[in-house]
Amino acid sequence: MTYTTDVDVVVVGAGNAACCAALAAAEQGAKVLVLERAPEAEAGGNSRFTAGAIRFAYSGVEDLTALMPDLTETEIASTDFGTYTEEQFYDDMGRVTDYRTDPELAHYLVSQSNPTVMWMQKNGVRFAPIWGRQAFKVDGKFKFWGGLTVEAWGGGEGLVEALHAALAKNGIELQFGATVQELLFDGQAVTGVRVRREAQIMEIPAKAVILAAGGFQANAEWRTRYLGPGWDLAKVRGTRFNTGDGIRMALDVGAMPYGNWSGAHAVAWEYNAPEFGDLAVGDAFQKHSYPFGLVINTKGERFLDEGADFRNYTYAKYGREILNQPDHSAWQLFDAKVDHLLRDEYRIKQVTKVQADSIEELCARMDGVDTEAALNTIAEYNAAVQTAIPFDPNVKDGRSTKGLTVNKTNWANTIDEPPFQAYNVTCGLTFTFGGLRIDANGQVLDTGLEEIPGLYAAGELVGGLFYGNYPGGTGLMAGAVFGRLAGESAGSASAS
Repeated sequence: MTYTTDVDVVVVGAGNAACCAALAAAEQGAKVLVLERAPEAEAGGNSRFTAGAIRFAYSGVEDLTALMPDLTETEIASTDFGTYTEEQFYDDMGRVTDYRTDPELAHYLVSQSNPTVMWMQKNGVRFAPIWGRQAFKVDGKFKFWGGLTVEAWGGGEGLVEALHAALAKNGIELQFGATVQELLFDGQAVTGVRVRREAQIMEIPAKAVILAAGGFQANAEWRTRYLGPGWDLAKVRGTRFNTGDGIRMALDVGAMPYGNWSGAHAVAWEYNAPEFGDLAVGDAFQKHSYPFGLVINTKGERFLDEGADFRNYTYAKYGREILNQPDHSAWQLFDAKVDHLLRDEYRIKQVTKVQADSIEELCARMDGVDTEAALNTIAEYNAAVQTAIPFDPNVKDGRSTKGLTVNKTNWANTIDEPPFQAYNVTCGLTFTFGGLRIDANGQVLDTGLEEIPGLYAAGELVGGLFYGNYPGGTGLMAGAVFGRLAGESAGSASAS
């Protein structure tokens, strides 16, 4: 088998960030080669395992119809899309990261979010409103909440399929089963990569290399080293191939580590899910309707505020809270009043669920849970619910509890209407927050904060954006924005 070696830009990875980087580099006239470690059947990185939600700033329905021209007049008339301004997006980035996000990176992400999704659309990516997961119908009209309105057509699989098709359309070669082992470095600049394909190891010279190979979430040793004890026992939501190799290769040539290396995006995940993500199930192992129920540990105790904020501002940090519980386990409890609000992921076959017509029976059926303590917790919670405040799932309704050690801030309903159901969850690790430091050109900086010539980065392995938490849908948006930036910069530099 013959392989292309005469290229200007090598992109390491084949997910959302990598593909956007490759497309942008090709637009600058560069000859681009994309190297994907995974076989074709598993290609696409973590992007393929997502639900495809993408957060961007928009002024109103006009922006959305420009992005999604298939929207019908009936759909528009029956939906309150609202607005999500750059100011709101930037404020969310600050608020959910405790204002630790790098202001320059965050500003670039926000300001380029709308132009970038429009650019993705022009490259063949289709989008659709997230009616099923980000809007509830009230008085005959859908209302979106939490600043997240749009997903890629076909979810993560559809996004990757569209981007790979765009690569082919633009004459960009994508090679599967190509493991980049190290960067070629002459002491001053990165000059290419060393890659293993099948039993062959070869060097590919290039004027620029873009690293977009994901974080280190699939590396149990690194998880324990950087995230801390117990993280080796977390489930990995996505690909088994994101083991930090891109980060390691950059550190080997003097790159500056940056960001929240002890932090990660981690969510409530099916307790009996496999070690890594399952493409047949996709993102459906997640369990994100907890704002409308109770979450207890095996000691029968609540340990977090289920209604602290909209789901997409809390879900990425609550996985850590579950991991810290006994047996890394928790149960989400719901009654019949909110059954219609549960997301589709609660109705799949691959779920650890118990159901009963009484609270006593439900608690007795929850494996490993202290039944008496759980009953006391539920009774105390029910007595503390401020029922005079109306329940409204579309807004932070202020329907809270009063007098509990851990109060619920919004969407507090009594658990008293059968049938009752409970779902067993653990921690599902999505991606790690620590990574490499880049500048305004997407170029990797060394430990002296100087550019490493020929080296660029994008996607999960860029550090500095997320600390402790993140706004839902920002990961894919950041991958696309900084992938496009890295591609434009690398392509322009290599073509000049």
